[in-house]
Amino acid sequence: MKRAALATGAHFPSEDARRPPVLPPACASAWGDDAYGLWIDVDLAGVVQRCRWIEPGEFMMGSPEDEPERVEDEGPRHRVRLTTGFWLADTACTQALWLAVMGGDNPSAFQEDARNPVENVSWDEVSGAGGFLQRVAALAPGVVAELPTEAEWEYACRAGSETPFHFGATISPEQANYDGNHPYAGGRKGEFRQKTVPVKSFAPNGWGLHEMHGNVWEWCADGLREYADETVEDPRGPEGDATRVVRGGSWFVGAWGLRSAYRLGGLRDYRDDFQGFRFALRSTSQEQEAGAERLPAASGVTRDA
Repeated sequence: MKRAALATGAHFPSEDARRPPVLPPACASAWGDDAYGLWIDVDLAGVVQRCRWIEPGEFMMGSPEDEPERVEDEGPRHRVRLTTGFWLADTACTQALWLAVMGGDNPSAFQEDARNPVENVSWDEVSGAGGFLQRVAALAPGVVAELPTEAEWEYACRAGSETPFHFGATISPEQANYDGNHPYAGGRKGEFRQKTVPVKSFAPNGWGLHEMHGNVWEWCADGLREYADETVEDPRGPEGDATRVVRGGSWFVGAWGLRSAYRLGGLRDYRDDFQGFRFALRSTSQEQEAGAERLPAASGVTRDA
């Protein structure tokens, strides 16, 4: 099994702890192992979503004090330990997937291509009672569907990087969809597309995840947590009626808002044409118990489930 390189000095769990508890999970229509690591395909009402295995580990969350265009609540930078891996959609939820799962009308402003991310969806519509994630769980046996926590999102976005963006210290509109009139840290101006683009328009990060920077903001499960200069394990921000974190930037924002550490809070019922999401899948305890002894080796070969 391959994995993205983790930050220097990170604590590595044992090989067994890094692997999925069940492989393939019951919901997988196909699975395999490639240059980015383990993947599964999940057929949801006729639309296939690929998910990538994000293994447990440690990383430095937040931005260093000398990062250009840093915002105060991105610090202090601190070590976060995530003890459990999860499957994460390799793209933001598309309009095609939203309509397959939810039915009804397309809420999105930019409907030129069904592969564009769905937008204009609130946190409650995604994660609340009767929302998208509950319906996904009903279609996908053996897993629960959730939004990633803010810590999980940044960990997945960084894929072992410690730079402002997972691909380095600078960014251009050839690498992500944002307002190119507002470049990063004195860089050159570039294209402003003024709309979303289809998912997988840009190269993935080290874990095979596309558009972790730009295109649409992505909802997280929890609210804004106040950082402290200490190691924390599986942190979660406030929940209940609290605002929820959005991450990643969008087509509408300048390059500074796409940085891996940048964070905002949004009201749970907030909707706009730059607001979308990607979801995570986690094996249920029942499936873990049933499948604990049937984990096969993954050797770089694509397999049908």
